[in-house]
Amino acid sequence: MSDSENGMRGDELAAFVEAAAEEFGVPGAAVGVLREGREASASYGVTNLENPQPVDDNTLFHLASVTKTFTATALMRLVAEGRVELDAPVRRYVPELRLADEAAAERITVLNLLNHTAGLDWNLVLGGGGADTLAGFVAHLPGLPLIAPPGSRASYSQAGYNLAGRVIETVTGLPFEKAMDQLLLEPAGLTNTFFDLDEVMVRRFAVGHTPDGRGGELRPARPWAAWRAGARGNNPGGGIASSVSDLLRWARFQLGPGGRVLPAGALRLMTERTVELRASTLGDGLGIGWFLREVDGLRTIGHGGSGNGQSAELLIVPERDFAVVSLANAGPHGHLFDQAVVRWVLEHYLGAVERDPEPVAYDAARAREVAGRYAIDAMNLDVADDGARLTLAAEIKPEIRAAADTDMPADHPPAAIGFLSGTGDEYVVTEGGLKGQRGTFHRDAQGAVVGVGLAGRLFGRAPAAS
Repeated sequence: MSDSENGMRGDELAAFVEAAAEEFGVPGAAVGVLREGREASASYGVTNLENPQPVDDNTLFHLASVTKTFTATALMRLVAEGRVELDAPVRRYVPELRLADEAAAERITVLNLLNHTAGLDWNLVLGGGGADTLAGFVAHLPGLPLIAPPGSRASYSQAGYNLAGRVIETVTGLPFEKAMDQLLLEPAGLTNTFFDLDEVMVRRFAVGHTPDGRGGELRPARPWAAWRAGARGNNPGGGIASSVSDLLRWARFQLGPGGRVLPAGALRLMTERTVELRASTLGDGLGIGWFLREVDGLRTIGHGGSGNGQSAELLIVPERDFAVVSLANAGPHGHLFDQAVVRWVLEHYLGAVERDPEPVAYDAARAREVAGRYAIDAMNLDVADDGARLTLAAEIKPEIRAAADTDMPADHPPAAIGFLSGTGDEYVVTEGGLKGQRGTFHRDAQGAVVGVGLAGRLFGRAPAAS
């Protein structure tokens, strides 16, 4: 256990991190707080249950989707330099782009990728054959479902950010990872942030842990990221590794003038709302690379990440020159740990209290209306009604799990959900690894339930089994 800057309540922070890690069964965690230029940090536990080393402020964790904030910022540098236009069609920069819908392929803009309005489904499960590169990933995109016309709605898409990474490659003429070093990581002074596993393995790094599927005991997760070593096709959307020390430096950069990396106006533009989100725990809107959320009157920007047995959370409060980082090496409860840390920090440092909404009583008619299976390209959501309560279960599609040559994150078993009003379609998960997650059921023009939102993703309703 370590902490710093006792005047920043480092002792209290360390005590809470230890208690929360033990409550949620997290083997190792690192937390950092930035407040008006001063830092406090606390670390707990070990990097790996099988080969333990103590976690510290410089321990590398896989950040998963927090990577998107880096990719978006690098692309915005190209915009500021006049090398990319946000409103330009992606095909200007990636002329080989093909999709299942040719009209959509012509219309998708760079901004659509960065604010998740491209209409692309969540991800494309790679199966080799060259798809482990970004060029190969793009070549496989015709097999990815489209869920909406470009620009019509937001739905979180890993594929969209991987395509944005291909834009960076084609414009710079460099491999994505080298371009990120030159455009962003090196000039921003992020010396402990890497895409390359060869850099990670010579430093202290956290290994993810997932339940073993029998007694639920945690075991080290393989592969280290959510894809095998050497695969690069998912790097723009989720491939970076970093530490609490560097993420606090990243927060300082986002709160600052941008320096020689990015004009201050471009940084601020990234925090302005470009599209609204409805009933999402992630926020009430999207900027460029950031989820926008109000917490007890404070405007925040942030992003989370969930990898193979690892989770990460970064939240920034620009008007208070404040940020909090939480990293944990356990799934799925590392996410609950991160959320508990963020809430505690906001309350104890800023006096901002976030409360879960209270669901209304079970309604049999409404429950029957929404019960069923919903799906995206890689996952199923099963909403079930037992006559007394509604539950939601989330799973990686069995055929995908069976065909995978690597371990995959654990599924979420059925957990209770409740509607948030007697008339609306918004709901909240009230137990399990997704506890506190909010979403909404979506209807067509005739009022029929045709989809459900969860974690920013739109799951379409699957046809009823005959």
